[in-house]
Amino acid sequence: MARTTAGGNAAFHNFHNDYAHIEDPNERRRLALAEIDKAPFGWYHVRAVVVAGIGFFTDAYDIFAINLVTSMLGVVYWQTAKSKPGTIPTDSDTAIKVATSGGTVLGQVGFGILADVVGRKRMYGLELILIIFATLAQSLSAASPAMSVVGLIIFWRVLMGVGIGGDYPLSSIITSEFATTKWRGAMMGAVFAMQGIGQLAAALIALIVTSGFKESLLTAKGASSCDGVCRLAVDKMWRVIIGFGAVPGCIALYYRLTIPETPRYTFDVARDVEKAGEDTKAYIQGKAEGRPDEVRRVTVIADTEGRLEIPKASFGDFVRHYRQWKFGKVLLGTAGSWFFLDVAFYGLGLNNSIILGAIGYSKGDTMYEIFRRNAVGNLILVCAGAIPGYWVTVFTVDTLGRKTIQIMGFVMLTILFVIIGFAYHVLLKHNGALLALYVLAQFFFNF
Repeated sequence: MARTTAGGNAAFHNFHNDYAHIEDPNERRRLALAEIDKAPFGWYHVRAVVVAGIGFFTDAYDIFAINLVTSMLGVVYWQTAKSKPGTIPTDSDTAIKVATSGGTVLGQVGFGILADVVGRKRMYGLELILIIFATLAQSLSAASPAMSVVGLIIFWRVLMGVGIGGDYPLSSIITSEFATTKWRGAMMGAVFAMQGIGQLAAALIALIVTSGFKESLLTAKGASSCDGVCRLAVDKMWRVIIGFGAVPGCIALYYRLTIPETPRYTFDVARDVEKAGEDTKAYIQGKAEGRPDEVRRVTVIADTEGRLEIPKASFGDFVRHYRQWKFGKVLLGTAGSWFFLDVAFYGLGLNNSIILGAIGYSKGDTMYEIFRRNAVGNLILVCAGAIPGYWVTVFTVDTLGRKTIQIMGFVMLTILFVIIGFAYHVLLKHNGALLALYVLAQFFFNF
């Protein structure tokens, strides 16, 4: 009979002891994972959502803060430009904004593969360290005779993107593998909803630093005349906005480095039944990881090697599984719909300030008014559109269903973009109507 373990009470049930008497490793695996799937929602689920969600908060902050920063970079580094002084060139603006996405692709593939090979726990936290380092490096970047500030920022944003790309699959899979079946959709939705809070924080920090440097910004009526104390203030502003993105990451780092390995990985990939049982108990009790008896652990691994019915994880197994159309179409449909959504989501989200400028919302008589209205406009878009969309999804995804919400979202976005596209010039004469339609689009991006 398997060894029993100490611990467990009304609040923290010891699932391991429930199945310690069962010799069949397949049955122990099935029963232990079933307990995780049907466990009542508890604070340990909240902890998992918060730890993973802070990563998504940081990701969104770092990605979308640049939307507010590029206009500041124009004031600081293009003040003496012959054409449009004080305004960043379009190609530089675009390159800085899309650099992160390039790194994200590399991070998603690289960290995703490594998480399957060496485990979720070993990789979780490393991507956050990379994000923190690259974020701080960005905020300290400056032009030199040998290197332009655009090149430096692009380099650090690509590196930051690798970390962000790693966080997406790691946080998602860890949350889903720890989630109870009944609330899995809500837990995943809550993790992603932290992106909206991250966008909100970016706009809030921009508004705060704008207010902090109000007197200096009032000395200039526009970007072309923002020199001296105004230019110095703007240089400090963009560095504070970017650098603040490292703060939540530093807070979450400890919890990520100490989170236990997911039982599903330990059961099905590492094929370590004893360790998986201990990790399940550790997760419920809020501990870093389970600590099984090593002699017993080695014995059980050797004993169960040929008895586990689950196939050994491999690339060949992956190919064989998804080569079947009934599984392949699910992967293709999920990845494809996410791709098409992100084309519009990031294409528009990274250019909110430009859209606000097009409808005349971010104009002003002084640099203070311009930056303030830009930050407030972004706050309106996030608070009225993105955040409600995220949280409506959290509260309805397990009742309305995933497919229903996705189809509804795509249909509504199609209708809204057709209206905005074909009636764009007419809507420009009615700024309120265009802003309302854009807010609705932000809502349905996330619902």
